[in-house]
Amino acid sequence: MNHDLVIIGAGPGGYIAAIRAAQLGLNVACIEKERMLGGTCLRVGCIPSKALLESSELYKEAEHSFKDRGINVGSLSLDLEKMLSQKDRTVKTMGGGIDSLFKKNKITRYSGHAMITAPGKVRVDDGKDPVELEAKHILIATGSQPSTLPGIELDGDRVGTSTEALAYEQVPKHLVVIGGGVIGLELGAVWSRLGAKVTVLEYLDRILPTTDTEIANEAKKIFEKQGIEFQLGCRVTGVKANKKTCDVEIADGKPIRCDRVLVAVGRRPNTDQLGLENVGIEVDKRGFIPVNDHYETSVKGVYAIGDVIGGAMLAHKAEDEGVAFSELLVTGYGHVNYDAIPSVAYTNPEIAAVGKTEEQLKEAGIEYNKGSFPFLANGRARAMGQTEGRVKMLADKQTDRVLGVHILGPRAGDLIAECAVAMEFGASSEDIARCCHAHPTLAEAVKEAALAVDKRALNF
Repeated sequence: MNHDLVIIGAGPGGYIAAIRAAQLGLNVACIEKERMLGGTCLRVGCIPSKALLESSELYKEAEHSFKDRGINVGSLSLDLEKMLSQKDRTVKTMGGGIDSLFKKNKITRYSGHAMITAPGKVRVDDGKDPVELEAKHILIATGSQPSTLPGIELDGDRVGTSTEALAYEQVPKHLVVIGGGVIGLELGAVWSRLGAKVTVLEYLDRILPTTDTEIANEAKKIFEKQGIEFQLGCRVTGVKANKKTCDVEIADGKPIRCDRVLVAVGRRPNTDQLGLENVGIEVDKRGFIPVNDHYETSVKGVYAIGDVIGGAMLAHKAEDEGVAFSELLVTGYGHVNYDAIPSVAYTNPEIAAVGKTEEQLKEAGIEYNKGSFPFLANGRARAMGQTEGRVKMLADKQTDRVLGVHILGPRAGDLIAECAVAMEFGASSEDIARCCHAHPTLAEAVKEAALAVDKRALNF
């Protein structure tokens, strides 16, 4: 079978690249080995975790917050099976939506494992009848998978990754999370809200290593008040799975006995068994595929985007690269501004950021002004009863151009979008401060942080 473009992987990067390329007139095929389109993000990542985060937060609110508002819910109980079922329905519905988009855009889907056999040639093996495809252009968008540590054997049950932690059949009595990054904290929060004792073990002396330090430290204090325990500077040397318990072994410390272990120590690219060696593509020491500014590998006609090329391992980063790749391929123009890609941790409160941290600006020797505004002084946050956290804005000392925004607070993931747009257009803190924001809204905290850059916040 001949196509203009063959895409390996139907995750956020691959399926979006396929749709945009088809919109631009190419004959596109997309290969996915999983039954459901959408990749890790849809099947066992972003979407199911957010469904559980939302449900578990509602449960926690019903348990503690509603009575303060004069809402008596009566006897409260948890139906975990139904909660997990709602998560699965959400995933299934969205997966079906991508199927519909493929049909709408006349994208040919192939099911099976893809291997590049030669330049411009891909074999799809579904276990029955292999199919040989030919294309002028091949795009690798195979995403990533959870990493583990030496001494830890994943058994897919008591010792598992985020995949297993999305589907525990019972609330753990004690869940140990190895890794204090976004994935570990989000899923740790889910099971903590539902009644588990949660202990987070982090090798570094802080949580959320890529987050602005001031924001990360404030978030840790909030999570501790919520009942999550942290052990920092903690090196896990092994995990022993027993019949009903696990023993987590720690260097220079006593083992921790628990009934579930979630290993959340990062992700690694899916670059194995793709046939890269058949065309002479070499990955770097961490397994990532090197590409140029047009996402082309060392082999002409073979490209890569998303988690397999490194950088921020975020679905929306892969999506933007998918669009940029297809537009570059067809029109010669396409661009991703890597300085304006937002990130969000969907804890409670949420943590969102775009641009540089204070530490990065100091390391680069860039002088800046800082504005900060607490949600404690925001009327809408007060009305919601969610006053923890702040908006922090960093702007160039000479030009006032916004260099970074960091938000810890309610709906931070939604609020950061305004800041990302502002940075994309090269806005100054003054530009944001001069824009009228509706009252009473959480977004006013962004405006006040912008005013605070010039030390003229009005409500604090």
